[in-house]
Amino acid sequence: MPKNEIYRVKKDDSKESQLRLLDEVVEISENIPYFRDKLLHSGITNFKPVGLEIIQINLGKLCNQACYHCHVNAGPNRTEMMSQENLQLCIDIIEKYDIPVVDITGGAPEMNPYFRWFVEECFKLDRRIIVRCNLTIFFENEKYLSLPKFYADHKVEVISSLPCYIEDNTDKVRGKGVFKKSIEALKLLNSFGYGRNDENLILNLVYNPAGAYIAGPQHSLEIEFKQNLKSTYGIDFNKLFSITNMPVSRFLDYLMRTNNYISYIENLVNAFNPVAAMGAMCLNMISVSWDGYLYDCDFNQMLGMKINKGFKAHISEFDKQMILKREVSVSQHCYGCTAGGGSSCNGETILIN
Repeated sequence: MPKNEIYRVKKDDSKESQLRLLDEVVEISENIPYFRDKLLHSGITNFKPVGLEIIQINLGKLCNQACYHCHVNAGPNRTEMMSQENLQLCIDIIEKYDIPVVDITGGAPEMNPYFRWFVEECFKLDRRIIVRCNLTIFFENEKYLSLPKFYADHKVEVISSLPCYIEDNTDKVRGKGVFKKSIEALKLLNSFGYGRNDENLILNLVYNPAGAYIAGPQHSLEIEFKQNLKSTYGIDFNKLFSITNMPVSRFLDYLMRTNNYISYIENLVNAFNPVAAMGAMCLNMISVSWDGYLYDCDFNQMLGMKINKGFKAHISEFDKQMILKREVSVSQHCYGCTAGGGSSCNGETILIN
């Protein structure tokens, strides 16, 4: 297949189609080896979990936004939603296996009708609770305006996406008017003590590059964001997490439409860092989909790559020993987590100044 022929392949939204495209890029470019081979050539022969510290739970794909880089394909018209039954199974597992960190995501997880109940149950277990909040949800309707106080009362760590401290740049990624609402939401969180001097009220921001490139060092970006948000809007936050855009779902579609797919993967391969690979988030976490299935990470979830190739892959069959002994499932999108300083749901995995 000629190098540019892949751009002519009609991309559908199926997980099988995306995985096929990830495999085809290896056949087209001599500069892109299979990720598993890259690990082996770097001396990494054992890519298995080192523990289970984090359970990340997707409460559903319903969202009040439809960001173009969203790997979940979330949006206002999605109907997938985690049931209370599956949420209760998650609580049982968190308690039984003493999993210390509960990372709640979506979509907009707050739109799940059992969201507050679930947070309250995790709070009773004295867990570290993280909610990935898009900020604009506070203003979707009146019932969400009380969320900042609810978060503060339950010591929820808030992680929010803000692609840029410049209005136009953020709105291009997340939609018109999103930046202004996000700024108001951050001010609201600050008013409850978030991002300031209370160690129990953590507010972290997430930066994703707006195009087909890898972000600069996280530390430098954090300084830049803090200076600009403070001087212009009086906003404080704790940390900035820099996350590489994965060639999955909407961002994969963007790469295809702009003829950047092959070059983007090649850039990720060239930036591969074996130290970052050994700090990958899939080695100490498990990801749970809205319908209760288990995955190595959120990105594998969106590609339908269940743990252990689907064997005992539902939360109702949770087996910690099996999970700790499993071989992590990988494909070419994994280059995104292992480029440069690494990328995880908590930003870089190694510090690069």
